[in-house]
Amino acid sequence: MGSQSVRMRVRREAKEAQARLRQDRKAREKRLSALGEEVMISLGERDAVVRDFEQRAGRALRQMVDVEGMSLREAAHWCGDGLTQAEARRLRTLTEAK
Repeated sequence: MGSQSVRMRVRREAKEAQARLRQDRKAREKRLSALGEEVMISLGERDAVVRDFEQRAGRALRQMVDVEGMSLREAAHWCGDGLTQAEARRLRTLTEAK
């Protein structure tokens, strides 16, 4: 086999290998893009659910204070040790008209 035909064969094989690598990279980028979108969608959905539950808690606290006549401190205490007065204030303000 002449050196010219060897060079052509090796060059063709190298180009084919490079094409396969480019395809593999493109496929990986597509998978990573889809996974990144899934992460952000999931976090957005989580945030929406958390926001909804926090507003529900805020409405209940507002009712304890406004309707039942409790102080915010009493309302937070009534809810148990898991709710600080600062957190109760934050949740209550979520229900204020903007």
